[in-house]
Amino acid sequence: MLTRLFRDWRPTWPDLLLSLAVTVAGLVESFGRQGFGYDQIRNPTPMAAGAILSGTLLLLRRRFPMTALLLLTVLGFAVQMMTNAEYYAAWHLYSTLILLHSVASAAELRSRRGIAGLGCLLIAYGHLQTLQHVDIPEVLITAIFVGVAYTSGILLRRQMDRTARLAKHTTRLEMEREERARWAVAEERARIARELHDIVSHNVSLMTLHVGGVRRMLGDGPERERERALLRGVEQAGREAIGELRLMLGMLRSWGGGDPPTPQPGLDRLDELIAQVQEAGPRIDLRVIGTQTPLSSGLDLSAYRLIQEALTNVLKHARASGVDITIAYGPAELSIVVINDGAGPDDGAIHRPPDSGHGLIGMRERTEMHGGALSAGPIAGGGYRVFARFPLDDSVKVG
Repeated sequence: MLTRLFRDWRPTWPDLLLSLAVTVAGLVESFGRQGFGYDQIRNPTPMAAGAILSGTLLLLRRRFPMTALLLLTVLGFAVQMMTNAEYYAAWHLYSTLILLHSVASAAELRSRRGIAGLGCLLIAYGHLQTLQHVDIPEVLITAIFVGVAYTSGILLRRQMDRTARLAKHTTRLEMEREERARWAVAEERARIARELHDIVSHNVSLMTLHVGGVRRMLGDGPERERERALLRGVEQAGREAIGELRLMLGMLRSWGGGDPPTPQPGLDRLDELIAQVQEAGPRIDLRVIGTQTPLSSGLDLSAYRLIQEALTNVLKHARASGVDITIAYGPAELSIVVINDGAGPDDGAIHRPPDSGHGLIGMRERTEMHGGALSAGPIAGGGYRVFARFPLDDSVKVG
């Protein structure tokens, strides 16, 4: 039983310091005031033993505050009987105030433990008034000290509860923010998958039709039977792939809200997008560097969506009067730079981490899907810059 009660009990450094201070003060008082006068101690041994025991009880103040207070009251009464003291010892008063503070901070006043703690306070205060030569000023002074000790414990308890509630609230908000970020990534990936399905299924269908056309061009002669068999296998694999893609598309669209398929845009429709955004206010300058290279449908769509999202963020978050878009075609990579001169919506938005917005999450997903890299953040002197780099090789070029 005792092992279970004391299993989680560990005295803290403040408890050790308080215990040592009360014990040393009690020993100094017991042997320093030894004598036969009115304010002197005739028998210091019980007083010294009481000081040591009261210091020991303070080590239990966090685990058993009410028990320690009641034992201290019994200890004070026993020492009073043994020494016939006409005043209460300093170690008894100090320990009583410390334990009253601990009792008040251990439980809410309106709970059962709180009411029991209030009863322990009345017992301890009543014992302090049983000593000889206690007058009205002494009663009031003791009441003030006892009231301050108990009230400070109540205030500490409320502050601890408030801190715990704030910590739980902060943890819950952090979990909700992470959950929203995960949902944003999942939704963006589902939308990308739906868009890529339309592109891939179109190309696979076209390949299957071409293979069928070549097979029919070979004729029915036995000398081409092996080639026709191979082409029939390619046709069959293409049809199965289209069926699997349609099945996957149905699952993705039912999860994402059933959006109907629409023609996917590319960089060739960038002028329409710029015209729509310019109607909302900001001036947009587009510059194309290098020789335009025909891109694969997936990369063309991702580049368009990246610029679209960057312009959307300008309208939603930046107080910008102008936006500069630069598209550079190189022999090995396609780079896109979108710079606006806005200051941002508020002080917090200016210093927001680059990955904190759902739009930036989608842009990063699209860029990394093609093996590229994205960087975004405020620039010196004001404004915001989005830079994306897409590697180009034979798998992403067409024509």
